[in-house]
Amino acid sequence: MKAEPVFTDTNLFLRFLTNDVPEQAAAFERLVRQAQDGQVSLVTNSMVMAELVWTLESYYALPPVEIQARILAILNTPGLEIEDGEILLQAILWYVEKHVDFIDAFNAAWMINHGIQSIGTVDRKHFAHFEGIRFIEPGTSIGRE
Repeated sequence: MKAEPVFTDTNLFLRFLTNDVPEQAAAFERLVRQAQDGQVSLVTNSMVMAELVWTLESYYALPPVEIQARILAILNTPGLEIEDGEILLQAILWYVEKHVDFIDAFNAAWMINHGIQSIGTVDRKHFAHFEGIRFIEPGTSIGRE
């Protein structure tokens, strides 16, 4: 019998990573053990990870390198399936390595993963850090350099 999938929301990860509500952190740890034992199948997505990074930055004021370590721990959690896990891995690495916003790193990783080389934006600040991405500004003709 296949384990029941259980969507894992941001607040569970926050309780576990910050231990700011110890009983909730312990409950999540038990749920993770159940997933590792095959009793349930934990699943989440990139939106949850983006909200998690944002909350760890804005509310908990953690530096990027600490956020990266915590996200890497989540990505390596046995029994947890994360949509776009490979893209998230690349994004969290670039987030620290290239000193860019996590969302911009995710979008660049997503583009590259999907074979997209051009981006329409007026904000070159962070995307300029990624090799192979060509900028298309609004009002310009596509196909011209």
